[in-house]
Order: sequence, then C-alpha cells, then structure tokens
Amino acid sequence: MKHTLFTIAFLAGLSAASFAQQKTGFHLIQTHKIQSDGGWDYLTVDQKNNNLYVSHGNQVNILNKNTGDSTGVIHNTLGVHGIAIASSFQKGYTSNGRSGTCTVFDLTTSSILGQITVGQNPDATFFDDFSKKVIVFNGKSLDASIIDPQTDKVIATIPLGGKPEAGVSDGKGKIYVNIEDTGEIVCFDPITFKVLSRYKLKGGEEPSGLAIDRATSRLFTVCANKVMLILDAKTGRQVVTLPIGDGCDGVVFDPILKTAYSSNGEGNITVVKEESAEKFVVQETIATKSGARTIALDAVTHHLFLPTAEFEKATGTARPKRISGSFKILEIGK
Repeated sequence: MKHTLFTIAFLAGLSAASFAQQKTGFHLIQTHKIQSDGGWDYLTVDQKNNNLYVSHGNQVNILNKNTGDSTGVIHNTLGVHGIAIASSFQKGYTSNGRSGTCTVFDLTTSSILGQITVGQNPDATFFDDFSKKVIVFNGKSLDASIIDPQTDKVIATIPLGGKPEAGVSDGKGKIYVNIEDTGEIVCFDPITFKVLSRYKLKGGEEPSGLAIDRATSRLFTVCANKVMLILDAKTGRQVVTLPIGDGCDGVVFDPILKTAYSSNGEGNITVVKEESAEKFVVQETIATKSGARTIALDAVTHHLFLPTAEFEKATGTARPKRISGSFKILEIGK
C-alpha cells in the first residue's frame, strides 16, 4: 500500500514537472514586409478593426492583423514612438517624439483629425479603459500628459520624477509606469492625477517594457540587465526575478494563456508561465530575429507581432547598420 501511494505521488509530481516544461508550440509563422525605410519603436493591435499599427520612422504603417495586407499609412508623425487605440471614441493617437505632439486619427478611415501638444519627447502611450483617458509618457519633460478623447485636450500633466517608459492600467483606477533612470515603478491615479506610490526595483536596471495580469495584480517589468521582475501591484513586493534575453524593450501578458512574453533584441522571446500568483517559471525561449525588441499581442488569436529589419554584419564594437528596405513584421504563433 505504501509503495502504491509512493508511486502515485511520484507520478503526480512527475506529471506536474512535465507540465511546467511543456513548450508553447509557438514559432515564426509569417513575415510581413513593409516597403518603407526608417527606425521603429512600439506597435499596437486594434482588436475591433483587425488592424496592426506600426511606428516606423516618421509615419505609422497600418496592416490587417489577420492577413498582413497594408491598409494605410498615417504620415507626418515625426519621430513616432507609440500608438494608443481609443475604440470607444473611434480614435487613435500617435506620440510624436520630435514634435512634442500627438496626432489624432479616425480608426475607420485613418484620416487625421487633429494635433495635440503634449510634453517633451512623448514616448509610450495607451488608452486607459477605466478613466477613458489617453495617457502619454513624456521622456524629456519627465511627466505624463492626460488627454480627454471627448475634447482632445490635455486636462492634466503629472510630474513623475524621472524618465518614463511603458505604462499599464489595472482597470480599477491605478496607472503604473516604469521610470527608467531611477529604477522604479510609479503608480498614479488617472482621475485625481495624484502619485500614489513609488516601488523601487531591487536588482533591476533601466526598466522599459511593462505588462500586468489584472486578475492576480502582478506586474511584469523587463530590465536592461537581462531580468524580468514580477511584483505585487498592490504592495510593490517583488515576487520573483527571472532571467530573460538581452536587449529587451517590450513585454506583453496573455490573460487567457497566463503567459508573459519578453521581446529580446538579441533575437528571441523569453516565455514566462504564471502557474499561480506566487509561482512563475521560464517555459522556453522562442527564436525571432535580431532587432526584434518590441512586441504586441493579438488577444483573440494569441499571436505575437514584432518589428525588425535586416542588418549588415557588425564590425568591431560599432552597432550594425540597418539594411535599407528590409523592414518587416514577424508574426509568432502556432
């Protein structure tokens, strides 16, 4: 009897261990080429209209996320970084780093509706579904601009005490943003515009990408020193530190698959599985391409999109040069 119970327990443990090591089956399934030149930063999925918006040089390229077909271009977005999708207002917003503005455009026609002056060097941006406001993080003026999509006016500017990178909402009235130069996460209220807390990151340097699991209140922040820190959003307690690849600038969390994906510019994705609110494991590493450092998630298909290009062979310590006309979007999935 004891032997039988031992065998059952052993097999149960073995089964659990095997489950933790299961692969996602994700791999590069398509490459979507974009025939224009320039650098890139963030990209964003518009689930309602099936579009993928890609920042590229001084414009935003629009692709059908299901087919990869080009459906339009938003021009004159100087030094564009991010794209916010405000579906309930049928509007999109680009953060134009060089001009200190946001371009407002129609999500159906892609026609430009206006320009909004924000802070200096606007970078990451997103639409907060709780406050119904567009949040713009300004890298040089070290603050956040809050835009009301009803009027397309900046209704508040929130000093952040450092250089903001990516931000997320918990869907309940709190915004979290990485502060790159001070190595912390700042939390603020998008209704009162007050800073609520500051979480100093232990063991994490120059945090950039940020994601959240709203169900478990877990923050996933990726850092320049090749680690992902997972924190309790309510208290700032660091749950675990996990290794990731080099050159990461983005991370997304799939709430259905309970999986976080870190996009590493060295040419891969680190996959982190959330087994519980207290247990996270590196599940696998998925090969991508060099330069693919930002990432977007299609919440319906669970596919991942990463922008990159081809590069010349590096010489010495100099950064490899981008090959003109080679810009593309990698689609990762099953």
